[in-house]
Amino acid sequence: MNVGLGMLISLGILLLGYLFYGRWVGRRLGVDPNRPTPAHTQYDGVDYAPARPLLLFGHHFSAIAAAGPIVGPTLAILYGFLPVWLWVVLGVILIGAVHDMTALFLSIREGGRSIAEVARRTLGPVGYFFFLSFALFLCILVAAAFADLTAVALTSHHPAAEFGIQPSQTLLRTRTFNGEPHVMIGGVASTSAIVMTLLAPFIGWLVYRRHAPTWLASVLAATGAVFSILVGLYWPLQLNPKVWILIIMMYILAAAYVPIWLIIQPRDYVNVQILYLGLLSLIAGTVGLGLAGHRIEAPLFHVTADAVARLGELWPFLFITVACGAASGAHGLIATGTTSKQVSNEKHIPVVGYGGMLMESVLALCVIFAIVGGLGYAKYMEITWPAQGRGNAPLAFALAAGYTLFKGLHIPLIYGTLFGIILLEGFLVTTIDAVMRLSRYLIEEFWRVLWGNRVPGVLQLRFVNSLIPVVLTAGLAFSRGYTRIWPLFGASNQLLAALTLVVATVWLVQKARTYWFAILPAVFMSGTTITALALTVMRRFQAHDYLLSFTAFLLLGLAVGFIVQSVRFFVTRGRGAWTWGAASR
Repeated sequence: MNVGLGMLISLGILLLGYLFYGRWVGRRLGVDPNRPTPAHTQYDGVDYAPARPLLLFGHHFSAIAAAGPIVGPTLAILYGFLPVWLWVVLGVILIGAVHDMTALFLSIREGGRSIAEVARRTLGPVGYFFFLSFALFLCILVAAAFADLTAVALTSHHPAAEFGIQPSQTLLRTRTFNGEPHVMIGGVASTSAIVMTLLAPFIGWLVYRRHAPTWLASVLAATGAVFSILVGLYWPLQLNPKVWILIIMMYILAAAYVPIWLIIQPRDYVNVQILYLGLLSLIAGTVGLGLAGHRIEAPLFHVTADAVARLGELWPFLFITVACGAASGAHGLIATGTTSKQVSNEKHIPVVGYGGMLMESVLALCVIFAIVGGLGYAKYMEITWPAQGRGNAPLAFALAAGYTLFKGLHIPLIYGTLFGIILLEGFLVTTIDAVMRLSRYLIEEFWRVLWGNRVPGVLQLRFVNSLIPVVLTAGLAFSRGYTRIWPLFGASNQLLAALTLVVATVWLVQKARTYWFAILPAVFMSGTTITALALTVMRRFQAHDYLLSFTAFLLLGLAVGFIVQSVRFFVTRGRGAWTWGAASR
């Protein structure tokens, strides 16, 4: 198939999914533009604050669209093009986007509470304990995997000869590896990330303290993004990966503690300018590949013994490897942890919730077509799955972006590759800081449930509740690489999506509303991901990785406990509410 045609068909399917199925689900939920949201009724200027729709979409999209839809499809293409493409397109329409929008809606209707707190109100304290514990473990796994990925991305390098760069040039810094000069593409992204972070508080002050117009904030954000890249070209920063992990831990501690308008929201808005440009560029590059006659350079199916040995059986490991590209439980935490507290009007729920997840699927599609059309399967295997040594999925994506922009839009290969690594870094950092802030919310909720109004003084401190998950994340990130954490992260991430849909089903049953669009994907995802977790327990144990094996076993126990509690609800209290076509009220 022609690469460009494949991309256009994919985008058309997603658009139809939003116009028909997404809007239908919104009507079944009961979205009401005239109902006040928690951002207004519980305004506090720290966590609850109405955001302009454009700013909120940018914050939400940059928070949910992390390394998952980039690294996940990059790894999963090992199975071949067709399985990954089918799951990304159909999975997001029927499961992922429904999950995100439903979680956002439930949180808004429950006063901006997290999905864990909604679970407590619908399934009681036992169900809440299981859900909250599972969600906290997932946040730590996400942050640990992405912190290591960030360190890998920011220290990536590639032979200068492949970019056509002469050793005598002075624009790009090079270092010699095995007697050959390499371009330090990660160093550019490193400096760019630091500059964008330093610009964030200024933009946040302008928007939320000086009430600057949205257009001015957009211009400043775009200018800041471009400026950060230029600074990175001239002063690329090169540090040891472990040092980068330490710096990331310090940053996310600050981001979890300070008001959301000071760092997270404005940094997301600065960074999202690059993300939008990246999506548009990759789409245009893919279409350009098609116009130049490039076809998909990958087998449709590649479920070989080698692929199974590396990733696992097609079912269930395809679904958990793709991870956020089709469905993500972490999105429910973000939607109900930060986004729901900023939605100014319920009419924005379908656009931010369902539309935001579709946008993430577009990113996953860009990755897929860039690899199979721009990079090529042979080079993909060489970089991502080498016979010896550690693969580098971030580098594979960056080169795929570079070759796509080079072949499709005639942009020099080096600049397209640099843009790819900066794009990936932006997705990584904006999710790490978001999940750490969510971890603080979840921990604070847990203390309130445990002690009520008598929470010990030290546990009321935002700094302490921010420090706890950061320390746990650092311990895992320093001791385990992303390739070892990824299967566990993917399985737990997808399973949390299933558990969130179970909570949504219970809530909808209690409200006597249509619920089959939630329960059917919940059942499918539960069976798939529980199987994946069980297999991960055995695999990590056989590899003598007892820490991850125990973690997987603990997550499996928490998930099973939650599902048992949910089944008890339906058996004891839900008999009279099982009406599949109940009218939405």
